Amino acid sequence: MHCALRRPALFLQRRLLAVVQLAPHNNLRAFGGTGEHGRSDGSGEHSDSWSAQKAGLTATLALAGMFGLLAYNTRPDQSKRKATGWPAFGFLPTVSAKTSATAGNRQQYNFIADAVEISAPAVVFIEIRDRQRVDFFTREPVTVSNGSGFIIERDGLILTNAHVVVSKPHTLVTVRLTDGRTFPGQVEHVDPTSDLATVRIRCDNLPTLRLGSSADLRPGEWVVALGSPLALNNTVTAGVVSSTQRASQELGLRGKDINYIQTDAAITFGNSGGPLVNLDGEAIGINSMKVTSGISFAIPIDHAKAFLRKIHETAGTAGGRRLSSGAPSYRRYIGITMLSLTPDILHELQQRNHNFPPTVRGGVLVWKVIQGSPAHSGGLQPGDIITHINGKEINSSGDVYELLAAQEKKLAITIYRGQQPATVHVFPEDTTA
Repeated sequence: MHCALRRPALFLQRRLLAVVQLAPHNNLRAFGGTGEHGRSDGSGEHSDSWSAQKAGLTATLALAGMFGLLAYNTRPDQSKRKATGWPAFGFLPTVSAKTSATAGNRQQYNFIADAVEISAPAVVFIEIRDRQRVDFFTREPVTVSNGSGFIIERDGLILTNAHVVVSKPHTLVTVRLTDGRTFPGQVEHVDPTSDLATVRIRCDNLPTLRLGSSADLRPGEWVVALGSPLALNNTVTAGVVSSTQRASQELGLRGKDINYIQTDAAITFGNSGGPLVNLDGEAIGINSMKVTSGISFAIPIDHAKAFLRKIHETAGTAGGRRLSSGAPSYRRYIGITMLSLTPDILHELQQRNHNFPPTVRGGVLVWKVIQGSPAHSGGLQPGDIITHINGKEINSSGDVYELLAAQEKKLAITIYRGQQPATVHVFPEDTTA
């Protein structure tokens, strides 16, 4: 069998030698060029003879290569043929375009998009409008604030931040779903201590977001923040968990006992109340506040679960909205959300923000101002740093609350806006919200 397979190759090799030996010496010289004088001495007949022989030689060489390849590929030893990728009885190599690897990487490594696909349908946009103020042209109530939330029950129960829905009296809550439908919202329960609230809309069979666990959250873990910053619906930002145990005392937040999740995922004002989700598409936090680029905080979902359990336990006895006890019936209201500048936060701000005023050693950072509020009317803006009020040095948010409790009619507030100092005047209001 092996001899039979080798026989065509031996025959072709002998044939090739015979053809080469038959070629005359003069014609082989002519093959290299036209000779010393630029042309051959022979006649046209001689040239035609050589052309014919050259064509025969070329055809023989081509046939020899083809049959030699056939004999080579039919050898019992297949390792060389497999290495070169040539087929057993073909004369062309196989060609394949490796496009599946690129498509596979896109499907395999787009873990952020996978988490968003699961969780985004349950995220809602919440708009707060003041019924006592109307637009001059449309005669519609003026929007004073907005935020986000997410659906936790199919019959229209939404979880969000308390500061999103409780801004000032006489407000109207409107909820917009991801499919564009809009519903009036009713604020059912509010807990200012945990900064959590629930809103109900009249709609069934809604997509919901699974509640995960924040107890086993690790620093460095990927998270995704969803919401409607600056009223831009369905915005997605991603980052990692910077810390899982940022105590409210470190942030100077009054009356709270929460270890916040710190993340570098961008959380802006409209993101407040939206979910912070893990790569399984589960809510592990509620977006709460942003200090500066790369420093944002979220309420752990385990605190939200305790808040929801408290709602079920006190159903029918809480008497409506407020779950916290001991809250005053009336309070002074200026319409800002603030953050105490502790030494750790000051250090991070100085490292990340080159425009941070170098002379500031403490104070309060304003990170949200309610539209139409006394602070908004007085000229306060998000990002302002309050250092003094009525000549008194401000070291924490508690100092601001003390001045409000003193029933001051007018607040002369010294601020830093960028690196420039300025003074604004705010007239607080009484509110039951």
